[in-house]
Amino acid sequence: MDLYIYYRARCEDAKLLHARAGALQAALARDCGVAAALKRRPEAKDGRHTWMEIYLDVPETFEARLTAALADSGLTELIDGERHVEYFMDANACA
Repeated sequence: MDLYIYYRARCEDAKLLHARAGALQAALARDCGVAAALKRRPEAKDGRHTWMEIYLDVPETFEARLTAALADSGLTELIDGERHVEYFMDANACA
């Protein structure tokens, strides 16, 4: 399964958010062996960007490890609102 997490953050926090999310993803990639990517919508709305963290082929224990790592990252203090978490699986796996 792949994990997609999206949230909004103030435009002026973009550089700091990018650094913190990048460090979080690098640590998770190293510790859990997952491929990770960080995306951002090109346009801003109401002074905020929408960001997306992507984690591919995550193990069953990944969300617990992510939660623990997130608590130490300082990332949540930059997020405006909730982190929306969604799982997707390959379409051929569910046919």
